[in-house]
Amino acid sequence: MVKRFLFIPLLILLLAGCIALSAGPDAPDPGPAPADETGLEVPQGSGGGGAPEQPGEEPGQLPGAEPGTGPGGANGGAVEQEPREVTITFVGDIMLTRLPGEHLARGEDPFAGVADVLTAADLTIGNLECVVSTVGEPVPKWWNFRCDPQVVPVLARYIDAVSVANNHSGDFGKEAFAEQLQILKEHGVPYFGGGMNFAEAHQPLILERNGLKIAILGYNNVELRSYEAGPDTPGLAWIELDQLAADVRAAREQADIVVVYPHWGYDYAFWHAEDQAEIARVAIDNGADLVVGTHPHVTQPVEIYNDRLIAYSLGNFVFDDFVDVGPELDEPSRTSWVLTVTIGEDGIKRWETRVARTDDRGFPQWLEGVASPCSDGVPEDGYLCAP
Repeated sequence: MVKRFLFIPLLILLLAGCIALSAGPDAPDPGPAPADETGLEVPQGSGGGGAPEQPGEEPGQLPGAEPGTGPGGANGGAVEQEPREVTITFVGDIMLTRLPGEHLARGEDPFAGVADVLTAADLTIGNLECVVSTVGEPVPKWWNFRCDPQVVPVLARYIDAVSVANNHSGDFGKEAFAEQLQILKEHGVPYFGGGMNFAEAHQPLILERNGLKIAILGYNNVELRSYEAGPDTPGLAWIELDQLAADVRAAREQADIVVVYPHWGYDYAFWHAEDQAEIARVAIDNGADLVVGTHPHVTQPVEIYNDRLIAYSLGNFVFDDFVDVGPELDEPSRTSWVLTVTIGEDGIKRWETRVARTDDRGFPQWLEGVASPCSDGVPEDGYLCAP
């Protein structure tokens, strides 16, 4: 009996030894744990770097979810996603020479007084009402605006894209205009409404935010036609209705949202002209979601057309225009509307305007308690805060 019981443990030991030998020298070495793209070792069995499965959870199940409710929702159904949308803030004319340029050269920030709104938006867009250049000679005209290239880093801090389609971008000739485009590129400031030739000038700037592609087109039709880009010469995009319609249709095929930003109208006119309305309607009829205008140096009405928003003029934003006008235009030339629009693939969700006023440096400061087409107070008669 004793020998029988001794035999059983010996048999177990022999069997264990055989198993150990079978996994010995002839068994493949598993080697080091696999590495992910960062080069760090990934624990084997962790699903490629993710956290190990928790006890009681099915593979692929979200922590805390009921069995059978994976990323697709209950019973594998699709999760209803929030509609994609983007918030864009538009400002008027930005002129960074003369008084604003002098104060900027002393280290003062022209945008600091309104920075809260500029930096809160997904995109902030403005009109650069001067040519950033060190070359060229002034074109014969009443006013020529040239900005020092040192202003561009300050501009880049607040503005995501600028229009170069205006009646001052060509003030120092084609060479200066071309240099401006290069300087903006070097400082990472996207531009639209101009280029090294006609085709480039009419190409939309396409920016992507929150999964949406936004196409922005800029145009000018205010003196001088010589500023227009030629087939092989630099310049801006000039407003011609047939070309505008074609440009907008082409942009519509490339983007979810199309914005047209024209420089148009007449100086110090408080109401938009018939040609402005015609241009805006052509843009919208061909697929634009939004038309925002600059140039008149005063604000002009906001209009809803086919459920699309037209802001005819936002007025001066950074400017010392008050030094050139009489007392009756002092306040209007200092007043600016800052327009913020939240828009998605299916149109405008909401919009609002805030009023800013330029101080004696030409820098904008918020002006509270003043009505605008859509404000925190009571909107002016005839205007709505949403389409």
